[in-house]
Amino acid sequence: MMIKERVKEILSKIPEGVQLLCATKGRSVEEIMEAIEAGITLIGENYVQEAEKKYSIIGKRVKWHFIGHLQTNKVKKALKIFDMIETVDSVKLAYEIDKHAKKKGVVYPVLIEINSGKEKQKSGVFPEDAENLIKEISKFENIKIEGLMTMGPFFEEPEKIRPYFRLTKELFDNFKKLSLPNVEMKYLSMGMSDTWEIAIEEGANIIRIGTLIFGPRKG
Repeated sequence: MMIKERVKEILSKIPEGVQLLCATKGRSVEEIMEAIEAGITLIGENYVQEAEKKYSIIGKRVKWHFIGHLQTNKVKKALKIFDMIETVDSVKLAYEIDKHAKKKGVVYPVLIEINSGKEKQKSGVFPEDAENLIKEISKFENIKIEGLMTMGPFFEEPEKIRPYFRLTKELFDNFKKLSLPNVEMKYLSMGMSDTWEIAIEEGANIIRIGTLIFGPRKG
């Protein structure tokens, strides 16, 4: 199957109200353009430098989300490219985003990344620390927290990830009730190529898919 067919197939399967984010790390501009022609309107990149090159060619015809680990020294560049950063997990990073957003005169949308599996090697805030982090970040005037993102642990058996998605959805619902300034829980970004269907069942409204669209990465 070609990229176009794969995109169309996934789009036909996902319910209304769920956005398909096309994860494009390591993919060529040609591949990405083919996905866009098939109906992709949202792409996700993991590295600012890689995204810069692609953005210079593809531009604003799609929305861009940052889905990797963002270093504070890359924030200024990231804000020029991306419409949203899905991976905010510290006050330090939020401070930098707020500072540069202020200079641009914008209120910048972010998602808080939850480390739902509490894995030491992964970024994201641990579930039990998320509420305090959100309360701190909600004090920044040039950031708008619009939801949560999680990866969850990797399992050979996709079904095993369900409790981690469920936990993240519970946090999402709880934070919705807090009525904090600059917080509007709209987006729940979870699920990838092998877990997206489970993610949707557990309440995701952004799914991040790469391999299923482009095939396995070469090299």
